[in-house]
Parts: sequence; C-alpha cells; structure tokens
Amino acid sequence: MEEHTTRGGSCRTERKALEKARIIQRENQRKSFKMISEILKKDDGKRTEKESAALLQNQDIVQEICKRQTRKTVLKRKQEELYDDAEELRIKVKHLAEAVRLSKNLVIYTGAGISTAASIPDYRGPDGVWTRLKRGLPVSVTDLSQAEPTFTHMCIKMLHEEKLVQHVVSQNCDGLHLRSGFPRQNLSELHGNMFIEVCTTCIPAREYIRLFDVTERTAKHRHATGRRCGHCGGDLRDTIVHFGERGTLDQPLNWKGAIEAAEHSDTILCLGSSLKVLKKYPRLWCMNRPASKRPRLYIVNLQWTPKDDLAALKIHGKCDDVMSLLMEELNIKVPAYNRAEDPIFTMATALQPVEDASHTRKLVLPPAGPQEPSDCAGGALAQGGWFGRGYNKGQKKKQMVQQSEKKL
Repeated sequence: MEEHTTRGGSCRTERKALEKARIIQRENQRKSFKMISEILKKDDGKRTEKESAALLQNQDIVQEICKRQTRKTVLKRKQEELYDDAEELRIKVKHLAEAVRLSKNLVIYTGAGISTAASIPDYRGPDGVWTRLKRGLPVSVTDLSQAEPTFTHMCIKMLHEEKLVQHVVSQNCDGLHLRSGFPRQNLSELHGNMFIEVCTTCIPAREYIRLFDVTERTAKHRHATGRRCGHCGGDLRDTIVHFGERGTLDQPLNWKGAIEAAEHSDTILCLGSSLKVLKKYPRLWCMNRPASKRPRLYIVNLQWTPKDDLAALKIHGKCDDVMSLLMEELNIKVPAYNRAEDPIFTMATALQPVEDASHTRKLVLPPAGPQEPSDCAGGALAQGGWFGRGYNKGQKKKQMVQQSEKKL
C-alpha cells in the first residue's frame, strides 16, 4: 500500500515538473520572440554586434516572425477596398452586360454589400459588423426592419421580369429582396428572413410573415420568438441561421431551389458578397464539374474574395453604381421602390390581440398607415437578434478557453 502511494506521489511530482518545464519553455520562447522582434524593427546599420549574433543564432524565430508579418500584410491587403476608375468601370460593365445578354441561365448571389445603401452595415468591410467586433468595438444600429429595398434590389427584380435572371441566392436576412417584389419561388434566402417565423410542429411547416423583426428574443440555438401557432398552438421560431449554425428549414432558405439553379446556370453574378461563407458550399459552385464546364463567374465587390482567381471578371465598385451602368447598357428602366406596393403588406399575418405586447419593435407600415407606437419611436437603438450576436458569443467562448490555458 505504501509502495502504491509512493508511486502515485512520484507520478504527480513528475507531471508537475513536466508542466512547470513546459511553462518555463513557453515563457522563454515568448521572451525570445519579443527580443528578436525588437531587433528586426531596427535598421541593419543600427544593430549592435550582439544583436546581429542573436539573429544568426535564432534563425528559426526570425523566419517565423517574417512569415507572420507576411500573413499580416496579405490579410491587411485583402481587407482594403479598391475602386476601379470611371473609364475602367464602364468598360468592365460593358463586358458584364454582354455576358448577361448571352446567358441562358443567369443566377445572382447577393451579400450584405447590396444593402449598405439602405444603411445596413456589411460584415467584413472596414466598418463591418465582424470587423468592429474583432476590434472590440460596439455594433449598434437603428432598427434594421425600417430599411427599404435599394436601387440594386429593384434592378435585380427588373432583370428577372425581363427574363434575364432566373434565380437569386441571398445571404441576407433583411428581407429586402422579398419586399422589392422579387418572386419567392425564384428566391433562396440561405440565412433566413427577419420578418418570417414558422411553426415546425405543423406539417408542412406553417409560415407567418410579420410586419416587424421577429428576432428580438432569439440568438444562437435559441430560436423561439415567444409566440404560438394559431393552428396547432406550437411554439413559433425564427428562420435565421445564426452565426455558427446550419439551416434546416425548407423556406425561406430554399436550398433545393439554390442547388437546382446552380446546376442549370451558365453564369453566376455575385453582388456585394465576400464569398467567405458561400465558398463552403461547393454545390453552389458546381465543383463536381470540370473547371471548363462550371458557370462563368462575375464578381462585384470592393474587397478581395476567395473566388477572384476563378472569376471571368472582377469589378471593384459599389453595387448601386455598377447596376446603374449595367441597366443603362441593357436599356432597362428601373422603377423606384414604392412603399405602397410593398408585397409584405399583403403577405403578412396579423398578430392575435393577446400577442400585441409580444414584441417592442417598430412596425413596417404602409404610407397611409397609423402612427408608429410611441414606445418604439424617437430613434431608439435596436439590434436584430441575428446581427452579430452569435459571433460575440463565439468570441467570448474563445477568450474563456484562452484564459483557462494561461492559468495552467
């Protein structure tokens, strides 16, 4: 028994000694990295003999620091916004217009960049949601449901009416494609719609379109909106695919429609998307086909995207500017968004009297509608449940893991 106890104590002592040795080694590495970094910041002529010798003795650290600096420079370059000059932009749009005319099955992929003109921030731009959160800056915006379809949204609707666009695959949750009048059967909202809640107890799932942002109480893995189905009494949930989740709903995600559209497409136009999420969905890029038989890819974005090297054409410009030139080339008139004709007003399901107090968000109202509730007016700040909340949660979890590792 004493021998077993002694052996157990010896093992614990060895583990502690090993852990202590690892901690000391990490600390020495950290000091070495810091010292070499400071030396590398100096010009060659200003380094002492001792410092030059330290660089020769620590070539592995020098190489690692140089690699990190290169990665940092590349990342910074990818985050920069570039603009084509006026003449280059017009030439590129002419090429795009020709591609649109010749295409038999054009599919448009849209991202947050098409909604920035509606004062909805993007995600990975210089002042985007993810960018601000990574810097520890707050993300606080006015009620996103009060945004209206942009010029680009209306252009896409007209391109479909002219039978030049067959399908739209959107990463946006703002519902602006739907509100522009674009037909739902030709729309895939891969990350959901802030105006739609569903009952998954009903078969098929029953859909409720509301005149307000239904995501007030929802977040990652918490989709209940607090209201109940008027048919079966089941809990209603939002349709949003929160950060770190995968969507499972038929509508409004319409993955089937998105995949079928990709399979039949000969041209894909990406507007305002960083493509960093879409690149994870190989079926939307027809990656099972040889490269020569995949759809021709055209990208409109101010920043680098992971598909730039595969694109037939990359246009650096704001979506509204590019679409304005494109519609001019195609000789298509684009009507302004008319709130009175917004289809959300005819599609929406009214709340039951007992549900009137189930949300505090502003209502989207027709031009002749009643005044907005006073408790939501006055420019009060609000934030969609889907707008960055899941990302923040993921960052906090990562920080907790890092802190626990430091304590060891």
